Amino acid sequence: MDEIEFLKKEGTPENVIKHCIAVYKKAEKISVNFPDADKELIKTGALLHDIGRSKTHGIRHAVVGAEILRENNYSEDVIHIVERHIGVGISKREAEELKLPVKSYVPETIEEKIVAHADNLLKGDIEVDLDFVIQKWKRQIDNPDENIEKLIELDYELIGQFENKD
Repeated sequence: MDEIEFLKKEGTPENVIKHCIAVYKKAEKISVNFPDADKELIKTGALLHDIGRSKTHGIRHAVVGAEILRENNYSEDVIHIVERHIGVGISKREAEELKLPVKSYVPETIEEKIVAHADNLLKGDIEVDLDFVIQKWKRQIDNPDENIEKLIELDYELIGQFENKD
């Protein structure tokens, strides 16, 4: 079963499926900067990153999504992408505050970072720029400065350092 069929089977809303496809397309664009990145892993992780939204739309959707994938025998690499795709990641301390299972949800591999950031740069299925994300986070997050700093660093690591190089 392909990823889209799996999302539908799990009852993922159509707008979330459109978003997942858009995240995959954006991740594909970013991955061009990383020839050694596992493109198939990025595709699977991007398409399934929000499968947890078939059950909840809260912050727990990443944990729920990982559980769904574990129950369906997906690789730990895909599961980690799903668990670690929220913003720039959730630290162990933040996980405890958010009442999530206490561990780090910070993206570690290049594939995890690419999917997480592609997700950051979309509002639904529409691409947005870094300034849009920063303004949104300023409105939505208490004390956003540390996360915004990490967001800017992640954007530079994945995109910015490759711009304007001929």
